Amino acid sequence: MGDFNLHGITAPEEYGGLGLGYLYHCIAMEEISRASGSVGLSYGAHSNLCINQLVRNGTPTQKQKYLPKLISGENVGALAMSEPNAGSDVVSMKCKADRVDGGYIINGNKMWCTNGPTAQTLVVYAKTDIAARSKGITAFIIEKGMPGFSTAQKLDKLGMRGSDTCELVFENCFVPVENVLGQEGKGVYVMMSGLDLERLVLAAGPLGLMQACLDVVLPYVRQREQFGHPIGEFQFIQGKIADMYTSLQSSRSYVYSVARDCDNGKIDPKDCAGVILSAAERATQVALQAIQCLGGNGYVNEYPTGRLLRDAKLFEIGAGTSEIRRMIIGRELFKEQ
Repeated sequence: MGDFNLHGITAPEEYGGLGLGYLYHCIAMEEISRASGSVGLSYGAHSNLCINQLVRNGTPTQKQKYLPKLISGENVGALAMSEPNAGSDVVSMKCKADRVDGGYIINGNKMWCTNGPTAQTLVVYAKTDIAARSKGITAFIIEKGMPGFSTAQKLDKLGMRGSDTCELVFENCFVPVENVLGQEGKGVYVMMSGLDLERLVLAAGPLGLMQACLDVVLPYVRQREQFGHPIGEFQFIQGKIADMYTSLQSSRSYVYSVARDCDNGKIDPKDCAGVILSAAERATQVALQAIQCLGGNGYVNEYPTGRLLRDAKLFEIGAGTSEIRRMIIGRELFKEQ
């Protein structure tokens, strides 16, 4: 993918990127996820959660140091904010960064880190002031091989099994001051602004999965015969594929529309939450319908429909659960005058 410059779609050309926008990034995410949800997820974590955060918040020195190898694909990137006991309530994180001469000493754990086992460059959030809650969070650039930093067990997941996920462990890990991303104590701004765009780009993953479901189902219902006819001639099946198609197309239109708005500088938290809420829940239902259209064949692993369902479910959990997304949308609508 580095040869096609897919990693640097939103990165400036001076660092090897394409200098394009989020609509193009969503299209790439969709098409990759259509072929493999796992590869799409790892791609999204690398290109958006890591690279795009560095583009948006890094200093010129940081960008020059890290972006070229990340964009070329020579290095893999990741982001870590969640912890074993800090998921939806991410600002309650306990990973601590104590200020010392020349930098910080980080102690604690991070959980559910996509690309964690293979990443060379990671954006990690830690508390520089525990008492300040959200105002005490700082973002750091962590490099593989830093003394005191290690990865623990690779997680055995229900779906997205081709995308490596693990726990990160920090034991007196020294991070130089030049590796602070943004400003000390301002990590929550880096985090929350990045989450809006993360939700947008990751919303294209379910689009690819829904298209993959149709890619499986449509040839099948033309070939499979019962009662002397292809099952695609039966109205029950036609109704299912019509629902699958309209779910995909309406979700795709919403994602692309919000991506265009973001490219034009209008980043709306309720719509960034809305696109992934809508696309993710529809993708799970579309995958269930794909299994139903294939009947018994849909329930065996010789066909990909079971994997598509297990992959789709992740998008109702990652980047903020569906429940958190509804809270964001409701809160933003309530605040509007």
